[in-house]
Amino acid sequence: MHVFNDARVDTNLFLQLQDLSTVLSGDVDLKFDYNYGSLIDLVDYKLTASSFWDNTNPSIKEPGLKTDVYLRALGTLRHSTIPEMKNFVDSIAEFDLPKFANQLFALLEDLRLEEIIKHDRPGTVRAFSVRRKAYQHYFGTQLVVNANRNFPLDELFCLIYLQLAADNPDPSFPKATTSQIQQLDELKPLLFQVFEARSTLDTTRIAEQIVFRLTGYKDTLNEYFVFPVSHIERYEKNTLFDELTRTDPLTNCDFEEVDQDESEYFDQEFSTWHRENKNENRKQNFLQFELEQGTKTSILGGGARETEDGDQAMASIQSASGQSKQNDYSEMEALEKEETSRNGGQSDEFGEENKHAVKIDKPATDPTKDDMETYQNFVSEIEPYKRKLAKTIEKTIEHKKNQPRQDLVFGRLSKKLLPIVLDENPRVFYKKNEDSKEFDAVFTLLVDCSASMHNKMNETKRGIVLFHEVLKYLKIPHSIVGFWEDANEVKKDYQPNYLHRIHSFSDSFYEQNGPKIMQLEPEEDNRDGFSIRVMTKELIERREKNKFLLVFSDGEPAAANYDQNGVVDTNLAVTEARKKGISVIGMFLANGEIQEREDLTMQNIYGKERIMVPSVQELPEHFAPLLKKLLLKLV
Repeated sequence: MHVFNDARVDTNLFLQLQDLSTVLSGDVDLKFDYNYGSLIDLVDYKLTASSFWDNTNPSIKEPGLKTDVYLRALGTLRHSTIPEMKNFVDSIAEFDLPKFANQLFALLEDLRLEEIIKHDRPGTVRAFSVRRKAYQHYFGTQLVVNANRNFPLDELFCLIYLQLAADNPDPSFPKATTSQIQQLDELKPLLFQVFEARSTLDTTRIAEQIVFRLTGYKDTLNEYFVFPVSHIERYEKNTLFDELTRTDPLTNCDFEEVDQDESEYFDQEFSTWHRENKNENRKQNFLQFELEQGTKTSILGGGARETEDGDQAMASIQSASGQSKQNDYSEMEALEKEETSRNGGQSDEFGEENKHAVKIDKPATDPTKDDMETYQNFVSEIEPYKRKLAKTIEKTIEHKKNQPRQDLVFGRLSKKLLPIVLDENPRVFYKKNEDSKEFDAVFTLLVDCSASMHNKMNETKRGIVLFHEVLKYLKIPHSIVGFWEDANEVKKDYQPNYLHRIHSFSDSFYEQNGPKIMQLEPEEDNRDGFSIRVMTKELIERREKNKFLLVFSDGEPAAANYDQNGVVDTNLAVTEARKKGISVIGMFLANGEIQEREDLTMQNIYGKERIMVPSVQELPEHFAPLLKKLLLKLV
């Protein structure tokens, strides 16, 4: 679950909005986020939706958030022009109502863009209808509040929205003040021009004229909309889409002298058309490039290399290329990539949020005498659960082993021969089952060793001992790993993540290794998504058919630059593991009563596959049924 403004947002919806932003913008690097308003920012490379939708019900919230994305990715990015917006920002600096002016422009431009988007993509009409009804209700309520509190310009802004969103040109507003109704009537001729606006320039002119006519007002107290483009002073292109597709400036300023007489070029314009970049007022060029990286030369602009006889032959070779019989450098490239990754290169193997995370294995040491004594005490305490659980599993296995398969077309003849008389195709044979094989399964127990576990770790180890003892008794291989991030060692491009290897798959049956579980201790931060991906990679390499990953945690992931996106990243890691055939189960450990938001957080990470334990003292009672359920699936 994503966290914004102390609100919990559905992780699945957040991921949908991220995908929507990426697809509609056409840029995989543009990130989606929540903010107090909807805007697009190509400096910080993000597109945001408004927190306004947090307080609406799900049937309104999802369409509302999606329309924010539509307006920014399909509207502002492609159809709002930067120079006009920059001029507007400069001009309103001279007015006394900058907040009102910014919000008015945002509203009017969004209404213009909405019509463009609905025309180009009819599938968005329903979502925009929901958006409009939600805002009509909101501004209707705010109108009354502002009128009662004597906030005249806020009241007027509400009237402007309700007028523009009304189904008829002359709606009534009985609860508005007379003075603001009169002001609205004076502005109506300008407001109605919004429906004829065809460009950002039209929108800015209308907004400027409205603001110019307002005298005697103090600026708005509330902020209903934000200016749709952040850091607008940094942009130079005509649209944000042009900014998005530009390349970096020249990285070197060296100059190469070239003989002009020896250099030939042709100056030819090739036109093309696309409905997304159609512009009657500008010439369209195809294969037109601006040189922004390379070496400056003295060749006149527009120079091009003349084609040669070998070009067509080269094209034929490239289109029919096959594996070379010469030296193969693919392995060398792989080694270089691996080396780059080890030396701090950015790899997305473990997720974008973990590109600076470094895995550090910490082997378990030999158990101390105290560890052995504590372990034996735990074993004695969980023995009733272990014995009952093992007995249940064994009975189930024995029942399935001895229960014959009935109603077969061949095999041993049954004593029940009546079907021979009654049935056209009688099935009167049976077979005994073969002896059940050992469980074809493997488990990994991943334990959160963050500092917040300090008052839960002792009981957590008790529950893990129960798992270990039962799995060992049933000869099911399993690993036990504690994980944490060392906050004291974190640097800008270095986030050390420790994996405390208590048990490996190969040594989990050894009697003397059980006490190593006592070495699990609370440490620092927890970067769950990274550790889950590491364990997923290890489980994939196992040959067992059934693979389980149990994650023991007491709450949300928290690590360096991970707090806001940690839940989303962990959900992605869980989803990726499940797609690869691994059953991932979240084990939440609470301190007494489980809060609704805690359950919602775990639900957004693990879905239905989660166990909520109110108190660590109840671990055995919760773990035993879970383990029974999982193992009986394998029988």
